Amino acid sequence: MRERRRLETRDRIVEVAAALFAERGFDAVSVVEIAQRAGVVEKTVFNHFPVKEGLVLSTDPPVRAALLRAVAERPAGESAAAAAGTFLVTAMASLGDPEAAEGVAAMARVVRGSRTLQVREREILGEITAALAAQIREETGAPDGAVEPELTASAVTALYGRLLELARDRVLAGVTGPELAAELRAAGRRGLSLLQFGLAGYAKRRC
Repeated sequence: MRERRRLETRDRIVEVAAALFAERGFDAVSVVEIAQRAGVVEKTVFNHFPVKEGLVLSTDPPVRAALLRAVAERPAGESAAAAAGTFLVTAMASLGDPEAAEGVAAMARVVRGSRTLQVREREILGEITAALAAQIREETGAPDGAVEPELTASAVTALYGRLLELARDRVLAGVTGPELAAELRAAGRRGLSLLQFGLAGYAKRRC
């Protein structure tokens, strides 16, 4: 019963915060206001979300654990970049689901309207990059100073970041459903091709 009440309180705080952020923007809304609107004290909000940014961006996004698992469980003969890239393309294409469109659009407006959230989102992306690089380094036994683990991880998360921004651009432009999923899948596959086969043949000067 206590855990259920805790989760209900958390959900109410998130719902109230989302409505206020959508109405006035992240930076214009205080934690005190969120607490008052949710019927709790400020401390309760911070008990659930140690930092205000956590009301929008998870401090431990599920994609990180799922991405690391996809790489760890890939079949023999498949590269880390291919496994990670394939997972991300599939995950991002799911944003084309009609029920996801409203959430993607709301998130895009809130994040793009706040410098604070944009900085935090880049930090989270960096944390995912570091975690993936560490996993690749451990698996391959790469020596100190080797650039391959970080370079691989950076390329993978760059693809993730770009697909996320593309999804936001297109949803805000009114593109959703199968059309959006197809666009994200096609863009992801092009990016994945570069990850798998390299940049040697890309953007060659013709004259």
